[in-house]
Amino acid sequence: MRSALIDRRAFVKAAGLTFLAALKPGALMALEQADAVYASGIRTSDGSFAVATVTERGQILDQVALPARAHGMAFSKATGKTVAFARRPGTYAMIFDPWNKGEPIVITAHEGRHFYGHGTFSPDGKLLYASENDFDNNRGMIGIYDARNRFARIGEYETYGTGPHDMTVSDDGRLLIVANGGIETHPDFGRTKLNLDHMEPSLTLIEAASGRLIEKHALPPQYAQVSTRHVDIDAQGRIWFACQYEGHRSDLPPLVGHFSKGEDLTFISLPDDTTRALGNYVGAIAVNRAENLVGVTSPVQGTSVTLDAKTGAVLKVESIADAAGIAPAQHGFAVSSYDGAFLGEHSDVAWDQHIVRIARA
Repeated sequence: MRSALIDRRAFVKAAGLTFLAALKPGALMALEQADAVYASGIRTSDGSFAVATVTERGQILDQVALPARAHGMAFSKATGKTVAFARRPGTYAMIFDPWNKGEPIVITAHEGRHFYGHGTFSPDGKLLYASENDFDNNRGMIGIYDARNRFARIGEYETYGTGPHDMTVSDDGRLLIVANGGIETHPDFGRTKLNLDHMEPSLTLIEAASGRLIEKHALPPQYAQVSTRHVDIDAQGRIWFACQYEGHRSDLPPLVGHFSKGEDLTFISLPDDTTRALGNYVGAIAVNRAENLVGVTSPVQGTSVTLDAKTGAVLKVESIADAAGIAPAQHGFAVSSYDGAFLGEHSDVAWDQHIVRIARA
């Protein structure tokens, strides 16, 4: 309960009197009772798009309008800034302060680039990194944005792979970790996957200060159609990754694994019925460091799976229709769904693919 109290006090302190006064009475009461608060893209009942802040009980606190559909989210504990990235092949990212009614900042992808829907802040909050596509040259890129100068684009690095999707940064800020899905796309063809017969999925470690490649872990040939898509880091510093399979639906490929710098990839041997329940598709992954848990979700079959981060053992398999986003909760995980459920509470919005827990350090 102590961590819940710290979270709640941090929320209220960060929000300030102006934000709190603007909340509707029901939302203010929900915030006062909240143990945790999250942010996620949504589609509202009138078909428009927004970012919502929501308690772990599924109570929506506030909404900020978006120019188009969002995908992934990033949050800076150092500054409180939150980013919603456009869904591939979108070209916008919107940065806002969940506890401040100030005007959001909207940035646009560099010419010849589009966003892949994910990014991460440096630990000090001074830089924003975004996964991008140099589509004419079929190169994965990391766009670098200066958070101290209205997120002006100040450079880019290669991801040393094709189709980068999710990415994160090591706790010390020295390494960028990228899941290169290995899938070629081009905005002229929308969301069509252009190279399913010769994919090259990989995970790369890149020096944040220079963009130098530190390690590249290509998946073995027999797993060439296992697209590495999402990553998170556990309490021991291990990098967990989740995959989506582009091969035959009757196959039972590995979908989850982990590695550390200097080590080979280790795939988790999920029971066959668990792999089937995930529909060969993991849409999101999250680590609960406090409880040494890893959670994954699949909207394909409507499944949420909880693993022991120490052993990889399956601890829980839950059926959740249209299971989408996942993030650590006070106990276990908060899970959202496309059909409007958030930890079992339904609303009239459709939650998008990812959620992020927001709390100032």
